[in-house]
Amino acid sequence: MQKEPLAFKVRPQTLDDIVGQDHLVGADGVIRKMIDKGKYFSLVLYGPPGIGKTTIANILAEAYGLNTYTFNASTDSKSALKDIVAAAKHYGALVIVDEIHRMKKDIQDFLLPHVEKGTLTMIGLTTNNPYHSVNPAIRSRCHVLKLKSITENDLLNFLKKLKNKYSDDLTANFSEDTMKYLVRASNREIRTAINMMELLEIAYEGQTIDVDMAKKVILKPALDLDKNEDNYFNILSALQKSIRGSDVDASLHYLARLIKMEDLDSILRRLTVIAYEDVGLANPSIYSKMDACTRACERVGFPEARIPLADLVVEMALSPKSNSAYMALDKALEDIDKGKMLKIPNHLINVANFEDKDAYLYPHDHEGHIVKQQYLPDGLENVSYYRPADTSKFERALSERKKTIDRILKNGK
Repeated sequence: MQKEPLAFKVRPQTLDDIVGQDHLVGADGVIRKMIDKGKYFSLVLYGPPGIGKTTIANILAEAYGLNTYTFNASTDSKSALKDIVAAAKHYGALVIVDEIHRMKKDIQDFLLPHVEKGTLTMIGLTTNNPYHSVNPAIRSRCHVLKLKSITENDLLNFLKKLKNKYSDDLTANFSEDTMKYLVRASNREIRTAINMMELLEIAYEGQTIDVDMAKKVILKPALDLDKNEDNYFNILSALQKSIRGSDVDASLHYLARLIKMEDLDSILRRLTVIAYEDVGLANPSIYSKMDACTRACERVGFPEARIPLADLVVEMALSPKSNSAYMALDKALEDIDKGKMLKIPNHLINVANFEDKDAYLYPHDHEGHIVKQQYLPDGLENVSYYRPADTSKFERALSERKKTIDRILKNGK
């Protein structure tokens, strides 16, 4: 008889088994209090992949005591949801909606009244922020709970406990550095880390496994600490700071160290951030070059990927720099956090309402495609978020364009 996979055997059965979500399932967590008090609501759980959304939903389903159905918003049809609703009318039901952010509008419209009346209890799962991706009507009838990314320390402690608890399944000994390697090589995904441990057990049953042995089986680079504890994430940070500081030689040095670790995905992710955060509007062509570099690297892999990476990093380091766009957005987000979500001017609202509306002036019908009218809400009409940088010809042109627009809006010409 085939042995159960270890990841299946150790799957969480209770809230105490959940890793890294104490803010929801710990002693003071809202999910634990819901279960303890027998108070159940429709929920949307969101967060990165592999951190326990489905597991928590299944534990809640057991606690709710309702007939439970699953519905994948990407692949399942509206007729499948109709069958679930029909069953719920007689016995009550819980539906776990995976990828709820992909739910089509007609299905959302069909689901809405049943969730509102409580005929159907829903737990939606999504990796996307539901405040942007889920229909507001559905979202307003659910409690939105955010799961956190699992920390390296949380996963490391979990793997150590797992080794002790399942010593009959894991007869090999794992060094501390090997455990840390598994945490990083698994991208902090619990199931992936467990599967890696089980694979190493098959390869090295009863032996003591060091990082080099693990790397031969896992085939992912060991992200070792050096003598100064200058770890992997510090090297990524040093690369970004060197590019930001326009030191091309330092940038190439840290790129070389990362290339030796062979983690192409992490390099490309960080360079994408650098392209938009640090180079930005000072050299906007870098965005398309970043995409082209990504495609080239994914097509050829290492060692050849070092060639497009070198081209891109040299240009990034020597490019003029600007963070003006995202700093402007951060100021706008700060206003939102302070509650400055004031009423949209009536003439910008498409739907009919009972308030007096000034006519919306269509800019393309006016000279220069600019027309003087208010866009910001009352109370924010004079706010200015964007401050152009003076580091490149491109952004100086944006600055001149902004001055022209401001002059027209102020003087009418």
